[in-house]
Amino acid sequence: MTKHFTGLTLPLLALTLGLGSAHAAAPSTLQKGVLKIGMEGTYAPFTYKDDKGNLTGFDVDIARAVAAKLGLKAEFVLTEWSGILAGLQANKYDVIVNQVGITAERQKTIGFSQPYAYSNPQIIVKKTGSFSPKTLADLKGKRVGVGLGSNFEKQLRDAGGINVVTYPGAPEYLADLAAGRLDAAFNDRLLVGYLIKSQNLPVRGAGVIGDPEAVGIAMKKTNTSLKTAVDKALLQLKADGTYAKISRKWFGQDVSKP
Repeated sequence: MTKHFTGLTLPLLALTLGLGSAHAAAPSTLQKGVLKIGMEGTYAPFTYKDDKGNLTGFDVDIARAVAAKLGLKAEFVLTEWSGILAGLQANKYDVIVNQVGITAERQKTIGFSQPYAYSNPQIIVKKTGSFSPKTLADLKGKRVGVGLGSNFEKQLRDAGGINVVTYPGAPEYLADLAAGRLDAAFNDRLLVGYLIKSQNLPVRGAGVIGDPEAVGIAMKKTNTSLKTAVDKALLQLKADGTYAKISRKWFGQDVSKP
């Protein structure tokens, strides 16, 4: 928690220590001393509950590390993806740390930190099937599962001719894909690799689509003090090696670069 000083002590201390504005005062949050973080809790390996019911994942570790740099207590608020952006606007949490893609459309109404990860969309198919789509054009006429309200849904619809089937989250449509109720699914390349490696799901990655996409920490567009503080915290996490440690833990590589 940021300590408060009286008189000229704080400015003098800040100049002496070379502290930036993010440390001169705590950023504005909904509850003093707390960073409320919105996420799904069902999107492994980014945010999910382990066998003991504990919230874990890459985004969980990043969110906790950012909160610690800000001197705030991390408090997680779980919600379905389809309503997660609306929840931010309704002041249910201060930030969303849940692989939120930074898009021009979202930036009209939502503030974002600097990018903290990059990945590509990837087509997912049943492991035992012969269907091996390389492009979105190969999905025309097929039933494809995707998260409701996600960038991936928009990409499928923009491609045209695809029977897009939306779901609350990844577990539901991956289960339908494994059961043969879908021809394919569409999600993040990092997710596909994790599922194949850790959960033994009968699925496999097919075509990787497009250029790497940036994801950022989403927040209210008007909360500029929080953006400044979060950006500085992310830079510090990269500089002190914390980010690289978290990234290697989950993916075996540095995902902070395209």
